[in-house]
Amino acid sequence: MDKTLVVEVAYALPHKQKILSLTVPEGTTALQAVHQSGIQSHFPELDLDASAMGIFGKGIPKPAERILLSGERVEIYRPLIADPKEVRKQRAAKAKAAKDEAEEG
Repeated sequence: MDKTLVVEVAYALPHKQKILSLTVPEGTTALQAVHQSGIQSHFPELDLDASAMGIFGKGIPKPAERILLSGERVEIYRPLIADPKEVRKQRAAKAKAAKDEAEEG
């Protein structure tokens, strides 16, 4: 008899989230589990093959190659709306401008 394991697949939007538990054969990859979970029926806009993924908050570079262990949760990540580095640059520039203004006045 083939061994199986229980894993979870999770995806969240600001207003809706879903965590699905499923039983998969040993040797299943993160990407295979995501496809088998049926999560796309809850989020039809998801492009599973192009989505970034992680396990318990730690990104996995190649979901199609990462073999899952029992109890792991595969998380599907949304694309970033803004580049964090750019946001920090803008915030720093704004703070500098405010400081310069305060020194002048």
